[in-house]
Amino acid sequence: MANSSPPKYAWFILGAAVLAVSSAGAVFQLIDEVPPILRASWRLQATAILLLPPFILQFSKMRKDSPDDFARLWEKRVVLAIVGSGLCLWIHFGSWVWSLDHTSLTHSLLFVTAHPLVIVAGLYLMGYSINKKQATGAIVGFLGATITLLGVTTEGDVTLIGDAAAFIGAIAIVGYLVAGRFLREWMPLFVYAFPVTLIAATLLAFSSMVLEGTTLSGLPSNSSLIGWGDLIYLPAIAYLAFGPGLVGHTGINSVLRWFPPIIISVAVLFEPLIGSLIGWFLGTAVAPGLFTLLGGPFLIAGVILVTLGLSESGGDVPEPIEEE
Repeated sequence: MANSSPPKYAWFILGAAVLAVSSAGAVFQLIDEVPPILRASWRLQATAILLLPPFILQFSKMRKDSPDDFARLWEKRVVLAIVGSGLCLWIHFGSWVWSLDHTSLTHSLLFVTAHPLVIVAGLYLMGYSINKKQATGAIVGFLGATITLLGVTTEGDVTLIGDAAAFIGAIAIVGYLVAGRFLREWMPLFVYAFPVTLIAATLLAFSSMVLEGTTLSGLPSNSSLIGWGDLIYLPAIAYLAFGPGLVGHTGINSVLRWFPPIIISVAVLFEPLIGSLIGWFLGTAVAPGLFTLLGGPFLIAGVILVTLGLSESGGDVPEPIEEE
């Protein structure tokens, strides 16, 4: 349980986790000669391999120590929730990594992390009451998004379709969060994460074969389903699996014992700023244009207000995801 005085090293873990998650976009762009959906599949293939050993351990322990919960794994609604979560992760990763090739890194990160706006808009459209912070945050956030989109007219690397793809990724992750909340109340982390990741990786692989002409052969490696094993690409994919995938996700989950979820959620919302700085350092991003500089802070501020409002209302705070 979070307490009021977290140890100093907890802040270090949180910082390292946020930094790892924020670096994913720039690292994906380092291997942009690989088709985007294939890149996304590679990332989740590698992550699934890393998740397999702890999945086997937790699955076996669950069968032995929690027979009632183990029996629930085979219920129709649980199976559908796992499959649905995998479908959402498939859409999220596919659309987000695709957006990295069709808009600026800053725009991609701004729009893919806007899922709190999607949540509050959905609550409003379904007739739920929203508090003042949620309403204000939604207005500020969507105003910021509108200003940011004006960069399409003046910033050469920004496109409307690329920004839209990133936002589709934000919409899709809401489904992943909803399914995760339902399942993670009783299901061990890796028992949940492995099948969801495997489903998404498999769907991305099939999508890449259909849309990008990816093959099962090993050569050329930049169009092969198993091409991430090539020494040219292995370092980047291994980093994405270990860094954002495990250090980021596991680190964020580990500090929940010291910090309330709202602190962690707000910290992760600075990913567009941190990720852009990493991109500039690695040479994959350029300085944002005027409209991005004007609208971006409004978009981030709106998302933070919505997140704070969701926390105050006792609703679901959009928790960090195992993305990127």
